[in-house]
Amino acid sequence: MSLDKRARALGQWLVLGSLVGLVCGVASALFLFLLGEATHWRTGHEVIVYFLPVAGLVIGALYDRWGASIRGGNNLVIDTVHEGGERLPARMAPMVLLSTVLTHLFGGSAGREGTAVQMGASLADAVAHRLQVSPTTRRELLAAGIAGGFGSVFGTPIAGTVFGLEVVSVGRLNYEALVPALVAALVGDFVTRSLGIHHTEFPVVSSLALSPGVMGRWLVFGAAVAAVAVVFVEGVHLLKKRLEKAVPSLALRMALGGALVVGLWKVVGTSDYLGLGVPLLERAFVDPSLPPETFALKLLFTVLTLGTGFLGGEVTPLFVVGATLGNLLARLLGLPLELAVGVGLAALFGAAANTPLALSLMAVELLGAGVLPHVVIVTVTAYLLTGQRGIYPAQRIARFKHGGPLLERLLPLRELDERSRRP
Repeated sequence: MSLDKRARALGQWLVLGSLVGLVCGVASALFLFLLGEATHWRTGHEVIVYFLPVAGLVIGALYDRWGASIRGGNNLVIDTVHEGGERLPARMAPMVLLSTVLTHLFGGSAGREGTAVQMGASLADAVAHRLQVSPTTRRELLAAGIAGGFGSVFGTPIAGTVFGLEVVSVGRLNYEALVPALVAALVGDFVTRSLGIHHTEFPVVSSLALSPGVMGRWLVFGAAVAAVAVVFVEGVHLLKKRLEKAVPSLALRMALGGALVVGLWKVVGTSDYLGLGVPLLERAFVDPSLPPETFALKLLFTVLTLGTGFLGGEVTPLFVVGATLGNLLARLLGLPLELAVGVGLAALFGAAANTPLALSLMAVELLGAGVLPHVVIVTVTAYLLTGQRGIYPAQRIARFKHGGPLLERLLPLRELDERSRRP
């Protein structure tokens, strides 16, 4: 390719990536503002949590009526990146935004990355169809939409870039979309911040010399993270499958889930596990006396919320679970508290989502370079030990994590799961 063609290609990606980043940044700013307002209102009027079953009934009815084509959520986005097909429905962005805000307003334990990814991808697809780009360019813009949504909603554009390349296939990076993903993530983050959104501040962790003893403790840490990731992934998938058979109506499943979350909230006697759980996350960095069951309770609240159909995402709840697990493991293994909490924060989602590189980079963006190389060791260990599973069943895999020959084709994780369950 001549220098002139390379320059034109770069110019095209700068323009298209900037357009995607602009719409992602605006959407994330609106979403984060509404989410903050909903969380603030709920904490001042906690009686509203009792109405979570009603909120589930309403959200479920909306999706039963108008959301059949977008129920796949992040999995629909990943399938579209791989297979092309019809445009992502324009109503995906507003419906997932509204439903996620309602989930948080009434106390559901959910995150925000799922909403950001779906909004970013659907808006990027709208740009692709508006400009009538080629199918190849469309797929790359979808990856840019994922990157722009993820990077802008967390304020971590480099992690967002790699997440957009890494999440669609297990063990592979989609380098073809590198430039538009990077541009979209950087522009999206800039736009979100320019609109007055402030992200959670994390402490800068101190470095720790890596020795054989420290390495051994991190391997134990990684195994514990993998075990929790497996429990979370299998718990959400199992609950979804069982309830879909027992209760065909999404609205009734969500109403039931809301009732279970309210009941659990009353049993534990604290609101710490509702919503995102950011105060609990911040406490994990500084409280060496955090109750040891904290991570398990947040995990249970999140499994009940997401497994019964509520909208949102997994990142922030898994950050809280990972951070509070890291708090416990720091005391058991004799590791520095802030470092272990930061490593657990990133590693659990990295293992559950099969995105160890993106989450290792995210830890650096949030916590500073002192988290290296420890977060990489733990995240990669946990990623390997979780096996051929993940929170996104649409992810494709070409070779098992433990090695072996290439599979006959890129297989979705859900297909591997179906094969493993056949007699």
